[in-house]
Amino acid sequence: MPAQGGGGLTILLIEDDDMLAAAIVDGLAPRFLVERVDSIDHGEAALETGDYDMVILDIALPDGSGLDLLARMRRAANTLPVLILSARATLDERLLGLNGGADDYLVKPFDLAELTARCDAVIRRRQGRAAPVITHGALSYTPAARQVTLAGVPVALSARELAVLDVLLSNIGHVISKAQIEERLYRWDEAIESNTIEVHVSHLRRKLGAERIKTIRGLGYIVPPAP
Repeated sequence: MPAQGGGGLTILLIEDDDMLAAAIVDGLAPRFLVERVDSIDHGEAALETGDYDMVILDIALPDGSGLDLLARMRRAANTLPVLILSARATLDERLLGLNGGADDYLVKPFDLAELTARCDAVIRRRQGRAAPVITHGALSYTPAARQVTLAGVPVALSARELAVLDVLLSNIGHVISKAQIEERLYRWDEAIESNTIEVHVSHLRRKLGAERIKTIRGLGYIVPPAP
């Protein structure tokens, strides 16, 4: 389908549900040009020939899983931002997508205003990552591959530790509240223990260096610019 909508940014939408796809195209039209395809095969063909600013990718497609397409993109060093759409709402399923290289994960049903805001946020984050690798002193983080090294040595992080680190390294020099981190890791209806984020931050400090993440009392956490 030819790109529809307005704005200077172009999104590739890979979604097989015609009604949902039409609603997404209309909802994003004020901000983005949207080109829609309905299968993995058509999506791969579009990615080979088109020029896009991001991808909105459904998981359940008629010719396979969108996660498989995402994995092939990342193996090919394609760092185009990807937002996953899925009816699969558990934390493990969302972490599977995020740790597979997705930049965001939105559970169906959703509000089109939220989808628009998330697309804006994903593109802003990636525009702030001119390089495919984020460095902070001896720490290197490759978002597309979800790989972390310290002085060249790979660091093993849990899925949730990696998700917390991603939020902080995507906002170096900016204070990120505990609520903002929780929003990235959990659904609104999931129970969260009061010290969960503190535990993950503590583990990250132990593995990456205590000075890497600073606590701003009453506000949240910050990764200060490297000296």
